[in-house]
Amino acid sequence: MKLIILTLTLATAAAFTTPFGVGRASTAISAEASKINTMVDLDSPKVVNQEKLEAGDKKVYCRCWKSGTFPLCDAAHVTHNKETGDNVGPLIVACAKAE
Repeated sequence: MKLIILTLTLATAAAFTTPFGVGRASTAISAEASKINTMVDLDSPKVVNQEKLEAGDKKVYCRCWKSGTFPLCDAAHVTHNKETGDNVGPLIVACAKAE
């Protein structure tokens, strides 16, 4: 039983390792150089928003981090996609109408 657990643990750990010896240090350096968020609440360690939706509401949320109305979408992703060749779009959330 212990051998099976160890085998599963090693197989799972191997699935999350990076190829060619690239480790955490080099990933952290490249992540710092290519931040996605360049506009929104930059002094915060993590940008978190919470909104409540009422029955029948629909909201369109930004996923490109370029919106001037963040966290809501203002279609800034259209320009971003044209400039970069990216394909990012908004998250649309809707609540069913109350009956």
